Amino acid sequence: MTLVERLNHYEKLMRLDKPIGILLLAWPTLWGLWLSADGAPDLGIFWIFILGIVLMRSAGCVVNDYADRHFDPHVERTKNRPLAAGKVSEKEALLLATVLALSALLLILPLRNLLLIELAVVAAFLAASYPFTKRFFAIPQAYLGISFGFGIPMAYAAHQGSVPGIAWALLLANMFWAIAYDTEYAMVDRDDDLKIGIKTSAITFGHYDIAAVMLCYGLTLALLGYVGNHYGLGVAYYAGLLAAAGTAVYHYGLIRDRQPAACFKAFLHNNWFGASVFAGMVADTLVARYSG
Repeated sequence: MTLVERLNHYEKLMRLDKPIGILLLAWPTLWGLWLSADGAPDLGIFWIFILGIVLMRSAGCVVNDYADRHFDPHVERTKNRPLAAGKVSEKEALLLATVLALSALLLILPLRNLLLIELAVVAAFLAASYPFTKRFFAIPQAYLGISFGFGIPMAYAAHQGSVPGIAWALLLANMFWAIAYDTEYAMVDRDDDLKIGIKTSAITFGHYDIAAVMLCYGLTLALLGYVGNHYGLGVAYYAGLLAAAGTAVYHYGLIRDRQPAACFKAFLHNNWFGASVFAGMVADTLVARYSG
């Protein structure tokens, strides 16, 4: 195998060719960075977090494929992944995940923030352990939501040196959002997951899967509304939430017939849900800044 071929397999193992995971991890982190700094995040902290998002999402994908290496060959959508197809060894995967995670940790050391480092260790544990929750947890998507949203308390720790209660409310909002979008994702593989014995929210919710997805979108928006009220955000922010709500309604139209391709399209489209919320935050800051 040539070096170029090996690097190509590593790229696919880290899912760098599929950026949706980076975006779904980035949006809640950006929410946290923006709100914790009153709309003016420190540029150094901002770029450290952006690089950390890419590194930790990549590490998480490698660990996920390692955990599922005996399951993926039996699922149509995942059977050609590098580990499942035997193009990357288990040892290589573990080494790659370790290097990525350590690189992410090294990024925050110059900030000399003990709380941030402690939270980063917790975040690494969540990312590494999430893939294994599919063995025993009925709704592993909730665990994913906490893992994907842990950049929120880290952002508060970086900017404020503490994690106030409102940060945990924002993390809870992300948890419900993750249950919504990852249930849409799990609806794609439900038949295969039932055969191999993996637990997912799509299986747990059963015939109530669509109702559960929409309820989780609703809870996400309600919590985001609570956060906005706490910060005294204005019309622009709530316009962003309205756009996100419109996105959720669009997703209902996609998933109501439970067609795998449409469910996957809904999952990918969640990028616009997260973007709408962040756009509302930015717009609110700009309105307040230039109208005051």
